Amino acid sequence: MSEKLTDRQAEILSYLKEAQRVTGVMPSTREIQHYFGFASQTAAMSHLRALEKKGAIQRLPNKARAVVFPEELDREAIVDIPIYGSIAAGMSQDAAPEQEGCISIDVASLGIRPSARTFALKVRGDSMVDAHICDGDTVILEFREPRKGDIVAALIDGETTLKRYVVKNRRPYLQAENPDYPDLIPARELVIQGVLVGLLRNAAA
Repeated sequence: MSEKLTDRQAEILSYLKEAQRVTGVMPSTREIQHYFGFASQTAAMSHLRALEKKGAIQRLPNKARAVVFPEELDREAIVDIPIYGSIAAGMSQDAAPEQEGCISIDVASLGIRPSARTFALKVRGDSMVDAHICDGDTVILEFREPRKGDIVAALIDGETTLKRYVVKNRRPYLQAENPDYPDLIPARELVIQGVLVGLLRNAAA
């Protein structure tokens, strides 16, 4: 770090590191604005630019929330995975995916190999708790064909949900990992949107 940080810059840097450690996601400029009570997102952006100029952070161009810390650059590659909203881990719901920024992870920590076919979703609901997937978690998925027993994000009869992929008598269906939820048997269609390859836990949840 080439220049000494001001007290406020040090506070923001500490907040960025703690937020990323707890949630796995870098705070947005709006979240920084609200946390510190700034009058606008522009003030948050100014502080980020100052931190970058002083070498405390490195921002990746044209990528939302893409901030890395210098000490991370010596570790395994940090990659950005797009977040496409949330998914029900409960009863299925009508939901069209919309990108809500990126999540930055280091490859070694999760033991996965992210690619252009990798994406993330936030979990809502408790139907997968026996698979240790809880409300508020972030699941990392990959576009590929599922195998029996995989946990998948699926479109079933026009609605999306996160469940286990099961095949019985050559007929696929979705199974919850919570006895309070029924199996979901497709009446018309079952389209697998992604297969679970990683999980991030929000310690504050």
